[in-house]
Amino acid sequence: MALKSFKPTSPSRRHMTVSDFAEITASAPEKSLTKGKRSTGGRNNAGRITVRFRGGGVKRRFRAIDFKRSKENIPATVKSIEYDPNRTSNIALICYADGEKSYILAPNGLEVGDTVMSGPKAPIKPGNVLKIKDIPAGVNIHNIELYPGRGGQLVRSAGQTAVLRGKDGKYAIVKLPSGEVRYINMDCRATIGQVGNLDHNKVNLGKAGKKRYLGKRPHVRGVAMNPVDHPMGGGEGKTSGGGHPQSPWGQLAKGYRTRKKHKPSNKFIIERRNK
Repeated sequence: MALKSFKPTSPSRRHMTVSDFAEITASAPEKSLTKGKRSTGGRNNAGRITVRFRGGGVKRRFRAIDFKRSKENIPATVKSIEYDPNRTSNIALICYADGEKSYILAPNGLEVGDTVMSGPKAPIKPGNVLKIKDIPAGVNIHNIELYPGRGGQLVRSAGQTAVLRGKDGKYAIVKLPSGEVRYINMDCRATIGQVGNLDHNKVNLGKAGKKRYLGKRPHVRGVAMNPVDHPMGGGEGKTSGGGHPQSPWGQLAKGYRTRKKHKPSNKFIIERRNK
């Protein structure tokens, strides 16, 4: 993937960059694997805003991604690489030997016509899925399960990869992209390789309108509000009022640890990401 820039015909075009979509081979999704996606506008089932500054945006169709990859020992051929508006990575449409189709996350280097497979007999190459116990140490992996059979939950965004460092008893030692090193059950599945669309984090939106297309409304700073609206609001001139940065409801925003001290998963974390 490469980035495409524009001539500065307007202030927004001056620094705008977009993907050239050179990897994309199909313009329309597989209809049987999509369904309508309703926008929430940041509201819960009671109609109250629970996430601020959300709303609008372009309509999207949801693509059903197979994060479990539980169809073992049946080869599948990559039919197309497609854009997915619901995630940062591209997706690949695969067709199994028995005719079933599904979407998977497109790893870096996967091309149309390649064969992917899941199961203990699968070779170690990008796009194939094996249990961690069958993957050699030092291999890059993504789409990692936290619990056997639940489906991939870790390392799914564009350009991300984790490293299988070693194995210890019934657990594997995995270094995640955040820098965290943790134990993961060896019966969990993982996909070989790195998630594709590597240059996604280099894209410059260029104008506020493109943020609106994504369903994100303007974010108002707390210090710009009145005291009735925010703890950091009010005051003569620019001031934080002597208080620490915090949310409208008083939750400290910097330096205050919000993770539970006795969370059950603490025992699986060897090194913290913010050591």
